[in-house]
Amino acid sequence: MVAHVLGLRLALLAGSVRARPAVVARRVFATLALVVAVVAVCVAVVRLGDAASGTASTLLVTAGSLVVAGFLLVPLFAGAEDPLDPRRFSPLGLPPGRLAATIVLASLVSVPAMVVIAFGVAVVTAWTQQGASVPLAVFATLLGLATCVVGARCAMAIGALALRDRRGPQLTGLLVVAASVLVVPAAVFLVSLDWSGGLPTQLTEAASALAVSPIGAAWAIPLRAGGDLARSVAIALLTLLALVLLWWWLVRRMLTTTQRPVPVRERRGLGWFAVMPGLPSGVIAARSVVYWFSDPRHLANIVIVPIASVLVVVPLLVVGVPVQTVALIPPPLMALFLGWLAHNDLAYDSTGIWMHIASGVRGIADRVGRLAPIMLISVPLLAAAITLSVWVHDRWSILPAMVGVCVSLFACGLGLGSVSSAAAPYAVTRPGDGPFEQPQRTGGGMAQALVLFGAIVVSAPALWWGWLTLSRGPDYAWAALWGGIIIGAVVLLAGVIVGGVVFERRSSRLMEFAETM
Repeated sequence: MVAHVLGLRLALLAGSVRARPAVVARRVFATLALVVAVVAVCVAVVRLGDAASGTASTLLVTAGSLVVAGFLLVPLFAGAEDPLDPRRFSPLGLPPGRLAATIVLASLVSVPAMVVIAFGVAVVTAWTQQGASVPLAVFATLLGLATCVVGARCAMAIGALALRDRRGPQLTGLLVVAASVLVVPAAVFLVSLDWSGGLPTQLTEAASALAVSPIGAAWAIPLRAGGDLARSVAIALLTLLALVLLWWWLVRRMLTTTQRPVPVRERRGLGWFAVMPGLPSGVIAARSVVYWFSDPRHLANIVIVPIASVLVVVPLLVVGVPVQTVALIPPPLMALFLGWLAHNDLAYDSTGIWMHIASGVRGIADRVGRLAPIMLISVPLLAAAITLSVWVHDRWSILPAMVGVCVSLFACGLGLGSVSSAAAPYAVTRPGDGPFEQPQRTGGGMAQALVLFGAIVVSAPALWWGWLTLSRGPDYAWAALWGGIIIGAVVLLAGVIVGGVVFERRSSRLMEFAETM
């Protein structure tokens, strides 16, 4: 079976050159350009074998991490049709495990696989010239190559399951935003480095972090020793194992799940409803996104939060506080207020809440769906704010701490707000009124204060680790990052669950509240 699939793969590659002359010419030109680029990269990698050990290690780990990240992300954005889609082999009745292994082996006969194999050979040559053990260098490179191939298969399967029939302007915009969140901070980081004195220390620190990350651990193995070697090997093996299990599960799901075919024109005509999952929470998320982007009341809140976060620090600049210190204040404030915006989202829904209660929507689905628009807007906004803030501060070692603090404040605000909006909604301006008009009824001050100050109190550990990072050094930065992520995730999950229960138990009161709005 493996030989048969490999033969089919070779036939597909040979058939790609049997097309119209114009198409063949474009493909030949693209192939030649790719070959030139690959040769140039491989030559540059081999020449790192003569560089200093620290320089070679930093650049090889960084380059290998970028290659793995590309194999994981590019298939999601490309949207190309997969010739080795597991569903094409469903008539053969193969077991999921056997089919998964066959497709992975057949994937090696492809242009991307050939490129990464050439890169791997160059990396092995560079490591051995640096004095690394040949078996260890080969083992590390094989781990990296396997991670690339299996990760690409997982990405293509996820794209085929979740994104293939949903591509449209909305999904394209989401993918562009997701790419900008990852690419823009990295570009700002590289541009801001000072390369005049050799490798910048920030790049060395980034490579050290990548050496213990899932995407870079395999490429850091050859020149590590002792505990560092064991840690990198363990992370690389666990990453590959996780990808293999994910790939097996995806193949099994694709072979046992039948999707209802929907015309592409019909899906694109649904807008955000075609992009979101076909679940109650997905429908609510799509409707919430449409409301947020068309309601002046929501747009006013989104515009005011960044402006207010910047204006707060103006007095500090006036009294002479250094710009490098002041630059660190707006992102946490922005994260806090953006998370706080969810504390009264039901009041802005007007009569839309009737549809949820009358149709028997679960409370958790309502809570999750309503968080979609604020997360869609806030994540890229915070990514840009954090990048700009750290760039002005000029200490990239505090980036993990800043991310952890902002994630904690934002997620805790969303979690507490999910409970508050169902337990204690209060009157807001009516639809169609100006965003700055006052409602006829007052109240809700306690709910506002509890969510705002509650997010700060719950995020106190992350804030404390962030302060230690600034005052004592970057040793506490990773504690702030992971502590902030864990605290935020726990509070957000608990808030959604509790808020869902409160929503179901107070459904009659919520309908009465909506009627009086």
